[in-house]
Amino acid sequence: MNRKVILTCAVTGAGDTANKSEHVPVTPREIADDAIAAARAGASVVHIHVRDLDTKQGSREVAHYREVVRLIRASDVDPVINLTAGMGGDLVVDPQDPTTHMPGTDLVNALERLPHVEELLPEICTLDCGSLNFGDGSDIYVSTPDMLREGSKKIQTLGVRPELEIFDTGNLWFANVLVEEGLIDPPPLYQLCMGVPYGAPVDAGLLTAMVNMLPTGAQFTSFAIGRNQLPWVAQSVLAGGHARVGLEDNLYLAKGIKATNASLTERAVDIIGGLGAEVATPDEARQILDLRMQTPIVTGNDL
Repeated sequence: MNRKVILTCAVTGAGDTANKSEHVPVTPREIADDAIAAARAGASVVHIHVRDLDTKQGSREVAHYREVVRLIRASDVDPVINLTAGMGGDLVVDPQDPTTHMPGTDLVNALERLPHVEELLPEICTLDCGSLNFGDGSDIYVSTPDMLREGSKKIQTLGVRPELEIFDTGNLWFANVLVEEGLIDPPPLYQLCMGVPYGAPVDAGLLTAMVNMLPTGAQFTSFAIGRNQLPWVAQSVLAGGHARVGLEDNLYLAKGIKATNASLTERAVDIIGGLGAEVATPDEARQILDLRMQTPIVTGNDL
């Protein structure tokens, strides 16, 4: 069991959730405000996506990331900032003609997924460690070994800690290869993602098997989506890891009760405390993960 738990709040994600709950933040101001509220509620880390202001869907707009980061850094809290670098891997194919890309496709190379990371130098950014059939239908997330090696080298050069997003055991196998090849600086940070169709199912035995595959000295977080999110906080901590909650992965605090990022964070803090552990402060998280403090100049106006 882990007694000092880094708690991440993933505040909005890129899924089609903004029309399902009024609490899902969309604008840079809303996203920053939710991140700040989660940090005040006890989150050690805030994980940031941004959204298109018109469609409310996920976006790669650097100006939106710039504004969110500016607002968080100007606030009265100092959470570790974790920016997604997974946008740009979405491929939707026509099942009758797979050479045809359908609406919803947003596919760019490894370096084109990183301009906001290069400019803003967050302490952490994500690295999705493999391709995946993403849900029912014809959506595929594309992240090939060649792309991952190129992205890892760039992130390493920037001095940013990659969070290795693991959606299945093959992803974990290749992430370990990146570590062995020296493309990931120690300590490697893994995020074991459970319940995302069609990756690793929500199964405690599978979590144990994946934890047993981690290299010596690795740090890991695990989360589960939907109604499994809050119970999985305890599961991850008992397995020796850290925890993640937030509206990216779950919209409800209980059956019929819509959550906010702050309320999910508060509930996770209570769960962790009930296990006899405590949530790491942002500075303790920085120490545990050996994060490099960098201070780029972030300018801009509220959007």
